[in-house]
Amino acid sequence: MLTFTGRKIYLACGHTDMRKSINGLAAIIECSFSLDPFDAALYVFCNRNRDRIKVLEWDGDGFWLYFKRLEQGRFKWPASDMTDPTLNLNAEELRYLLGSPKVMQKLKRRELKTGAVV
Repeated sequence: MLTFTGRKIYLACGHTDMRKSINGLAAIIECSFSLDPFDAALYVFCNRNRDRIKVLEWDGDGFWLYFKRLEQGRFKWPASDMTDPTLNLNAEELRYLLGSPKVMQKLKRRELKTGAVV
């Protein structure tokens, strides 16, 4: 199970080719980000349309690759910054990021029901 607390979390700014699997993402982490994919960290990647996320995790004896595809909405995602291709997040920020489509969908439903703009 994916746990966030007490771990380093690196978010890849910009978009990543979602055809990449464990080896391809580990190569990006190592070559492009100059980080160690075998660290006890989470590496988070998003596609161009911001409706798919992959999270790579090393658990000590193997990699976990988590994948989420949204049926509606988009993730809020930072644009690519060539000076620093990754963004460090804490557990709360990652939970917010992963839950942001749900928050936006709830707001839209409430707006429709009440007619209020939030």
